[in-house]
Amino acid sequence: MKVALFFALIFIAAVCLGGRSAQADTGLPPLQTVQKVDLKRYLGQWYEIARYPNRFQKGCLESSAIYTLRDDGDIEVLNRCKDSGDGKQRQSKGHAWVVDSASNAKLKVSFFWPFRGDYWIIELGREYEYAVIGTPNRKYFWILSRTRTMDDTLYAAILQRAKQQGFDPALVVRQKYPPGGVLR
Repeated sequence: MKVALFFALIFIAAVCLGGRSAQADTGLPPLQTVQKVDLKRYLGQWYEIARYPNRFQKGCLESSAIYTLRDDGDIEVLNRCKDSGDGKQRQSKGHAWVVDSASNAKLKVSFFWPFRGDYWIIELGREYEYAVIGTPNRKYFWILSRTRTMDDTLYAAILQRAKQQGFDPALVVRQKYPPGGVLR
C-alpha cells in the first residue's frame, strides 16, 4: 500500500508541476489531438510500448494500464509495472475524466486529490490497436498498444509524426518485454 501511494504521489507531483502553463513554456503550436475517441472502445488493457523517462515511472518495467468505466461515467485507471530492483509488482489506482466532450481526446487524470494532469490522445489506431498520449507542454509522452509488441515500421512512423507535434524521438525509451513472458 505504501509503495502504491508513493508511486501515485510522485506521478501527480510530476504531472502537476510539469503542466502549469501548457503552451506558454513550449513556444510550439497547440498540441493536436485525434478528432474523436469512442471511450467504450478505448477501455480495457493497454501495454506501454515506449515513453519519455519520468520520475514516477523510474524503475518500472513491463508497464501496463487497465481503463474501466466507473458508475459516474468517468474512468478508473489501474497502472501496473514490475519494479526493476526487486521484481515485485507496483500498481497505482487513479481516476480520469473527459475535459473536452466534443472529441473525448482530452482527459485529466488524478491519482491523488487534488492533483491532476493532462492525458491527451494525439494518435489512435483505426481499430484502437494502439494509442499515442502526450501532454500539451511536451514533457510527457507514451506509446500504448493492445499487445506487448509493435511493428518496427509502425513504431518509426509514430515517432516521426510525434516529432512533427514537437516531441523529441531521441528521448523516447522503448519498453522491453521478456519473450513469451506474461504480464500480471
